Amino acid sequence: MVREFELPDVGEGVAEGELVSWLVAEGDAVSEDKPVAEVETDKALVEVPAPVDGTVRELHVEEGDVVPVGTVIISFDVEGEDSSATEAGDDTASEGEVAEEPTEPDRAETGDSAGDPGATGADTESVAPPDDRVFAPPRVRRMAREQGIDLSTIQGSGPGGRITAADVQAATGGGAADEPAQGQSRPSESASGGAAAGRTDSSDASAGAGPAAGASTERATAASSPQQSEPPARIESADRDTTLAAPATRRIAEEEGVDIDAVPATEERDGEAFVTPEAVREYADLQRQAQEADAEAVASGDSVGATGAGFAEGERERRESFRGVRKRIADAMVESKYSAPHVTHHDEVDVTELVAARSDLKPRAEERGIRLTYMPFIMKAVIAALKEHPEMNAVIDEENEEIVYRDYYNIGVATATDVGLMVPVVDDADRKGLLQLSSEMNELVQKARDRTIGPDELRGSTFTITNIGGIGGEYATPILNYPEAGILAVGEIKRKPRVVTDETGAESIEPRSVMTLSLSFDHRLIDGAVGAQFTNTVMEYLENPSLLLLE
Repeated sequence: MVREFELPDVGEGVAEGELVSWLVAEGDAVSEDKPVAEVETDKALVEVPAPVDGTVRELHVEEGDVVPVGTVIISFDVEGEDSSATEAGDDTASEGEVAEEPTEPDRAETGDSAGDPGATGADTESVAPPDDRVFAPPRVRRMAREQGIDLSTIQGSGPGGRITAADVQAATGGGAADEPAQGQSRPSESASGGAAAGRTDSSDASAGAGPAAGASTERATAASSPQQSEPPARIESADRDTTLAAPATRRIAEEEGVDIDAVPATEERDGEAFVTPEAVREYADLQRQAQEADAEAVASGDSVGATGAGFAEGERERRESFRGVRKRIADAMVESKYSAPHVTHHDEVDVTELVAARSDLKPRAEERGIRLTYMPFIMKAVIAALKEHPEMNAVIDEENEEIVYRDYYNIGVATATDVGLMVPVVDDADRKGLLQLSSEMNELVQKARDRTIGPDELRGSTFTITNIGGIGGEYATPILNYPEAGILAVGEIKRKPRVVTDETGAESIEPRSVMTLSLSFDHRLIDGAVGAQFTNTVMEYLENPSLLLLE
């Protein structure tokens, strides 16, 4: 019997998701809980598991489609289920079948997070992937499937052991992934004849891209005509002198950068080919697929999220859709910048004693399987300062015109990932010691980078810390993680000459470890003097790390 499966709720508050890639094809046998698709929300990339044992009957959506929760995305042939049970269960097929994110294994050792200052004494070792996880972006997984390669047999050369396109090509003897033969449909092609979008870095190209150099119309046309049951008849563009289309359709063709006379038509009016808006968009998508395929063929193993890589020969521009995590980040930046006028206060702090304290404690932490970075010390110093300056931990409730003071301290740690900046949140950080803070933060940061972090782990922060020192930066003007009142950027710890006064009052110039601080704050709520006082308090704790024992 046929069992239809709807896109489940992949996270609290998530109403839709982009189907990044299918992990199965029609006719494949699947077992319960086997991943069948990868779905990207504005927070994370998750795998959707099969709800039953059976055979894939039909894939109802294409790769790249944005699908609302509750939409039927796949149907299975299941033995042993009668039709009445199936029909009765259709409306509740996904009830209780929430897609779980891949379980994050315990880590005894993790690399310095994006929130850890790249500083004197700080390590920058790569993070090895867990034995039971394969880290690879969707396009690389698709390439491996097309080549018949088991990704678990490949040693990844990318960040954190991530498998790149170059690794797959090397496993096939150096050859690039082949294009499907003309007329051969991809697994995710639907009965409407639309081809699955070829994707790069979990994101398809957006409108406006013209035909790629070297991408043939014949290949795009062949890809648009899969051998499926009774596809719509195509009126091909060869020798077509006249094309009928609505003005809106012609405008879409112009925006998409395609020749409307080259678009295959499925309808006729008055004996002439009539092109619909859907046909124009489909044709543009196929052109972009060919373009991306050519780009992948010449790509040199760029890592996920790399910018400017993968251009085809002769290509001067490449467009990608502006959505998903990147779009969510952009929306948040605009909201923050234009809702909360904020300024930035800069200062330097002598952290020579902090460097020594961390150096002494690091081996003891490693004995417990925890990598101790500077960030837990900075978090403790920030929490102590927040307690002394509660305005910095407050938030403006604009709807009710109230200032909300909070007696809890959830610290966000801005983290650079392949898809943009994420802010994992360590809840109730004031109640945790250095080792617990370090362990939880390292785990959350790694989950953010692996795209396995849950939406709840990215919400609820009251103050954010961001590290610019990991890439050698000193000062910055960080944008608030709105609606928070403050965000602190910490720079790289560098050895600098400083005038030091001893107990007798004598002065001397010594090399000291110095870290820069950049505090941005909501000037509607925080006065400049309060911002400076808060920074001074943070500096006091960082200069004298023994004071953190009192916290």
